[in-house]
Parts: sequence; structure tokens; C-alpha cells
Amino acid sequence: MTEHYDALETRSPEAREASLFECLRAQIRAAKAAAPGIARLLEGVEPGDVADRAALARLPVLRKSALAAMQKAEPPFGGLTTRPATAFDHVFQSPGPIYEPGMSSVPDWWRFARALHAAGFRKGDLVHNSFAYHLTPAGVMLEAGARALGCCVLAGGVGNTEAQAGAAADLGARGYIGTPDFLKVMMEKAAELGRELSFARAWVSGGPLFPSLRAWYAERAIPCLQGYATADVGSIAYETPAMEGMVVDEGVIVEIVRPGTGDPVPEGEVGEVLVTALNPDYPLIRFATGDLSAVMPGISPCGRTNMRIRGWMGRADQTTKVKGMFVRPEQVAEIVARHPEVRKARLSVTREGEQDRMMLAVETQTPSAELAARVRETMQAVLKLRGEVEADVPGSLPNDGKVIDDLRKFD
Repeated sequence: MTEHYDALETRSPEAREASLFECLRAQIRAAKAAAPGIARLLEGVEPGDVADRAALARLPVLRKSALAAMQKAEPPFGGLTTRPATAFDHVFQSPGPIYEPGMSSVPDWWRFARALHAAGFRKGDLVHNSFAYHLTPAGVMLEAGARALGCCVLAGGVGNTEAQAGAAADLGARGYIGTPDFLKVMMEKAAELGRELSFARAWVSGGPLFPSLRAWYAERAIPCLQGYATADVGSIAYETPAMEGMVVDEGVIVEIVRPGTGDPVPEGEVGEVLVTALNPDYPLIRFATGDLSAVMPGISPCGRTNMRIRGWMGRADQTTKVKGMFVRPEQVAEIVARHPEVRKARLSVTREGEQDRMMLAVETQTPSAELAARVRETMQAVLKLRGEVEADVPGSLPNDGKVIDDLRKFD
């Protein structure tokens, strides 16, 4: 069995960075000419200046909330595509609603073949795809990846477990694609019906793969690997047989930034995932997924040399309401930005005596009561709310990506 999908997976990190940013510069140039939404977002940006990650970090962040607003102002895709809507093969809908374009006529347009190959899927496999084919794109996305590998796809979709288990048994499906828990549901239903399933491998996404569930599959000789993807940009990262984090896909640039900002965090620190998709048809640049993750140091034992991330670690949107007013991560970031000596901050919200309380913990090389007092004044100016400030040395705050920690109990 060929271990790697292609030579891109094992190139040197330096060669990869050079290639990715060469593609990105060309994409920005083309997008500014053909996608009015991108042109507005990147007004004043010279494509030739985006030569590395430091330059990329100076570009604006595109948030999902902004995407929905842009689509309402300029339907259906907010001026973010280089093709007119009718030149795409599909239109999908995600909650919001947000509309995503799709192309089945372009092989593996969402780039899932690489992730499925790492999980052992190969030409000639009959694959049961239990992702939804209705409105949302997951079913078509994964089918495109499997077909690019030469697999035959059984379009199971969601629900109707008895019929799905029966079809998979009748056809001898060898591979499963879908959510982590539905495979177990299918297997239990097949056992109930006295049918035998032939799954030999599984690729899952769309929910957490708990260690106990992975072990349950392993006990039945079904290695199960997971991937990380979104409806907007497709495949982002995927597990390999090494099972040490997730390797970033070769068709995207991933950044981990402090929630509420576009500022990259140090390697290993938890932050929000930003994705730049090298897709000339739908060139989303610095797209904020709203998910938390962290970069893992080193290279995977499987030989793939791309960046690794720890996978999905929660949501970055920590907006909360204090004394009737919204408090957002970007406001905490603004407080930090006004004090260069502060490196990191975390706002804790509690409730004492039927009143909301806030405490902002900050990390600095020079903690002092005087600094805490100055930050407290800034906090009141930015949030329009009073709170306490505690200053401590770097490393005193947890590395969990939280900028706002709401500790109040509402039950």
C-alpha cells in the first residue's frame, strides 16, 4: 500500500512555504480582479508584498458573521467568488443561512482525497458515505474525494439506519465515511438484523471521536481516523496512521491566532484557526473558522512534513453578557493592545451577591500594582464596565485558548 498520496506531502517545509505563498500571491492578484468582495477586503494590498506568514498576518480576517452579511448585500456569494454563481455545479446551504458554491466537474475540488488516502482508502474500494446529501455539502464533498481515489460510493446519506445497514451488507462495503457515532449505530442495527458488515476502514468527521469509541472500532478490526473540515473551505487537516495530531492539507495555509484578533500565537499555544484556501474559484483568505486548536512541534512519524495541529479543541467565540452588556474577545484584545507590556489576558466572569463580577488576569514580565491600575482604567474605558485586574508573570494563565471564561452558573 502506497504510504503517501503524492510528493507534496514529503517536500521540505521551506519548499512548501515558497510554493504556498507563490500560489497565494497569484490568487490574490486574480481575486482582486474578478471577485469584488475580495477586492474590497484587500483594498490597498499589493499581491507581491504577501511573501510570508508575517505579511499574511497583516491582512484582514474574514469572519463567518461578515460572510453572511456580505452575502445578503451581494447574493449569493458576497462577491467572494471568481466565477459567477451559474458557473458552479452546486449551491449548498449552511446555518445562518450561508451559501457555499461547489464543483463536482473539477476532480476533488474540496481536497478530501488526500485525507481519505491517509486513512487507507484505495481504488476499487466500495465506500459507504453516510454524510448528508441534502442542502449541506458534506455528502458531495466526501464523495468527490472518494471518487478521485477511484472508489465506488454508496450514497447512504443520513437516517434510515436499517436500510443503510442492509445496503452496506448486501454490497459488502469495505469503507465507511460519516460521523463518528453513526458507524456504531449501523453496526448494532446490522447485528440486530442478523446481517454482517464488511467494513475494514473508516474516516469520520463532524463530531468528536472519543477514545473509547475509537477503541470499540479497533476491537472489531476497523481502524478509524478522523479529519477536520468546514463547509466553506473543505478539508483543513487529517489524521494519519501515526495518530499524532492532524497534518494540515497541502491546499491551505493554516494560522493559529489569539481569539478576537488576527495575531498569531506562539507554537503550542491554543488559539483560533484561520484558514486561507488556495482555491482559485472561491479564494477565502484568513477565514476565521471559530474553532480552537494549537500547532504541534516537529514532523509526523508518518513522514508527512506539513504543519500539524492538535485537532478541534472547542469554539473560539466566547462572547458573553455582563450586566446586560456584551463582552467580546476582541474587546479584551483591544485592552491588551493598549498596554505593550501585557502579553496575554483572560477575563473571568463570576457572580457574587446576585451581581456580576469581572476579573482580568494579565501576563507581563513586570507585574505591579501600578500596571494593574492602568489596565483597570483601560478595561473600564473599553468595556464600559468596572472590574478588577491581577498582573502576574508569563505562563501563569492556562493554555486553553480562553480569552473570556464565564464561570457563572445559570441552572
